[in-house]
Amino acid sequence: MHNEAVANKTSSTGLRWLWLSVVVFALDQITKLTIAKTFDLYERVEVTPFFNLVSVRNYGAAFSFLSDAGGWQRWFFTAIAIFVSGLLLWWMKKTPANQKWQAIAYALVLGGAIGNVVDRVVFGYVIDFLDFYVGSYHWPSFNVADSAICVGAVLLVLDSIFSPQPKDSK
Repeated sequence: MHNEAVANKTSSTGLRWLWLSVVVFALDQITKLTIAKTFDLYERVEVTPFFNLVSVRNYGAAFSFLSDAGGWQRWFFTAIAIFVSGLLLWWMKKTPANQKWQAIAYALVLGGAIGNVVDRVVFGYVIDFLDFYVGSYHWPSFNVADSAICVGAVLLVLDSIFSPQPKDSK
């Protein structure tokens, strides 16, 4: 009986998309570990005229923010990500199943956040390997987790703009 109640609660809320968080996390970890095992640090392989695979370490946050701060940032960003992950789970639980795009967005951000937290806890840095560029200008390297977080954030913005808003009852 208890399992049925849990299954019903999961299928009737945004928690039904937790599998997507698991997929994002798995893809993120598999790709990072593959790069770590097959590339030397800073090794770069040209894939297209605008994209390289590269092995770099990010000791900071997005775009290497605070990467040279002395080490405290590792635990600071880990704590923030764990807190945000808890919030995302709570929001997913509170999101009705019919608000699909919002729940998908939360799941993407959650999977990415956990992927980067695992790197910070295990290695002390996040493994980045996707390098896009135009001419000599390179976008800061990133990974699957970062991509999922960005796509999830964009989906949240789009959902807030295009989803019908409840009418005020006056």
